[in-house]
Amino acid sequence: MATRRAASAARTAKVAAAHLPVAQVAVDVSLAHLDRPFDYLVPDRLDADAVPGCRVRVRFAGRLTGGYLLRRADESEHQGGLAFLERVVSPEPVLTAEIAELARAVADRYGGTLADVLRLAIPPRHAAVESGGRRAGRGSVSNAPAPVSNAPAPAADVTAPPGGTTAPVIPRRPAFPEPGPWARYPAGRSFLAALAEGRAPRAAWSALPGPDWPEKIARAAATAAAAGSGALIVVPDAKDLAHVDAALAGLLGPGLHVSLAAGLGPAERYRRWLAIERGEVAVAAGTRSAMFAPVANLGLVVIWDDGDDLHAEPRAPYPHVREVLALRAHRAGAAALLGGFARTAEVTQLVAGGWAATLAAGRDTVRRYAPRIAAAGDDAELARDEAARSARMPGLALRTAREALASGPVLFQVPRRGYVVAVACEACGARARCPLCGGPLSLPAAGSAAVCGWCGQAADARCPGCGQARLRALVVGAGRTAEELGRAFPAATVRTSGGTDVIAEVDGAPAVVVATPGAEPRAAGGYAAAILLDGWALLGRASLRAAEEALRRWLNAAALVRPGPDGGRVVAVANGALSPVQALVRWDPVTHAERELAERAELRFPPAVRVAALTGTKDAVREVLGAAVLPAGADVLGPVPAVGGTGRPDPREPGSEPCEPAETVRVLVRVERPEGTELAVALRAAQAFRSARKDAGPVRLQLDPGELL
Repeated sequence: MATRRAASAARTAKVAAAHLPVAQVAVDVSLAHLDRPFDYLVPDRLDADAVPGCRVRVRFAGRLTGGYLLRRADESEHQGGLAFLERVVSPEPVLTAEIAELARAVADRYGGTLADVLRLAIPPRHAAVESGGRRAGRGSVSNAPAPVSNAPAPAADVTAPPGGTTAPVIPRRPAFPEPGPWARYPAGRSFLAALAEGRAPRAAWSALPGPDWPEKIARAAATAAAAGSGALIVVPDAKDLAHVDAALAGLLGPGLHVSLAAGLGPAERYRRWLAIERGEVAVAAGTRSAMFAPVANLGLVVIWDDGDDLHAEPRAPYPHVREVLALRAHRAGAAALLGGFARTAEVTQLVAGGWAATLAAGRDTVRRYAPRIAAAGDDAELARDEAARSARMPGLALRTAREALASGPVLFQVPRRGYVVAVACEACGARARCPLCGGPLSLPAAGSAAVCGWCGQAADARCPGCGQARLRALVVGAGRTAEELGRAFPAATVRTSGGTDVIAEVDGAPAVVVATPGAEPRAAGGYAAAILLDGWALLGRASLRAAEEALRRWLNAAALVRPGPDGGRVVAVANGALSPVQALVRWDPVTHAERELAERAELRFPPAVRVAALTGTKDAVREVLGAAVLPAGADVLGPVPAVGGTGRPDPREPGSEPCEPAETVRVLVRVERPEGTELAVALRAAQAFRSARKDAGPVRLQLDPGELL
């Protein structure tokens, strides 16, 4: 009986298919072999609501599954029977045509699936916000939402849905702003003029030191908005977003922009995202997830400080904001502004390839706005202080801080949080380890017992080699540094910023501010001086990007200091002969990035080439490589034991981070840049082959991983 009913239902579906429209649906399933649209019939009851871009529910493999309606067609190429759409979750066309095509391109570039990218691109639905009517989001984080009547945004396909759509309300255009601080750059006015004319200039912007970079970004976005285009701005964290939001609010006024911040809550964040999708605002700013914001008529994309690791998405397929925005600008014919105090090798690669042009100030202007920078380990200081090379706090740093405290606050940048991060036996110098698991010991606070960094247990600090129980500090964190500076400068107030306790701003009164990289607060009027401690800790990391990252962190801190002609001083406690230290002293990140790119090209490291990392069990990785049709000339490197994952600690290095289980390996596949997409597609096809066979053992595929060492 059940068989006859199923056959009857199939015949009914075939008859209905001749009369009902077909919906092509991207089903929310991440299996690689199912990464394609599936056809469903649109019943009469859902015909009006089933518009391209809306959320739907469908029956897939016997389960009710979510998805997005990509497009509608009169008939299907599928020869068998088709199932019906179960329901339309919401007629809101949340997936626009541009974002749908962009998501497909990002998935192809990174060897991922469309479903994974769409999870990153579109926030979860908040029904109360959608049912509350079409209202614009807040003009800024601090402004109340302004109600604006609007009609549905354009559908996710070029073909209009049945019944057509009403054209969205075009946001009010602001007036063209004055160049303002952009006039300090020889090409600054030309860049804004090109934006005003609707052209698509692409610039690698080396920002002058100082706190006015949000104003420059706001003026560029306002110029694009005044020309009738949309602008999208992405910054690393909420602190930077607050500065950009304030600059946009001051320049654009209320109702012309929204900021997408993680701390808004799901309802308010979705309300603002809908304001972008419905075309109610022209400018959007946010952190990493905003890279997919559906800004209408996109004319400008901006990324600030692209070297910050917060721009790298930690979820599959692991896209980077810089690459996504560059892809959006290329596909949409939009302008691009890749800015920061530092310069990454990836941006230098874009300049070398002719995709972007350098936008920088002249050397005389740089000297006017940059602080005076010195290295504690240079020859002149060594002649005066023989301990300058080895001392953590050399005499130059103490003298500079003491003199600067007479006129304002002094910043001390410390690479690590915590109190004493690593300890050793005071007698024999052996590294202190946990007697239970062998993990590294640390001191969380003054007078506290040693704690294991792996198992978290308080441990006996007695050395198994010599039997002594006294410890000495090997690596000092921000907490211990603040304690030492409090004794060195007893008359000064000491404040710390880092971790969960980040200070946004300090006043211009004399004070000692100890901060970790990225948590440095602004100072009213700028810091009188900055001391960059423990340069060895940044430069000595086992990372391909160690020098680039050290210079980026130093420049970001030094940019908060007053200009040299106004008395601003910076001391870097590092070897002055090293190239990143020399680049800091000269404030010349471009030359350092060009040298870094040349060295990587010679060694065939990213971004000169493209690299895919396959991580999994040895047998699973071997299966993927065996099934993949790799580009000609691809280099396969490995397998080697995978380190740096989420499994047990690595017994080979007591101070290392936890790693993958012992049987987990990693293989690198390296190809020339033009073959990068071909490599990604080939590896994804191999993943699909294993997925279809239901092979055991997942393999993580990551294109251009941030860390190779």
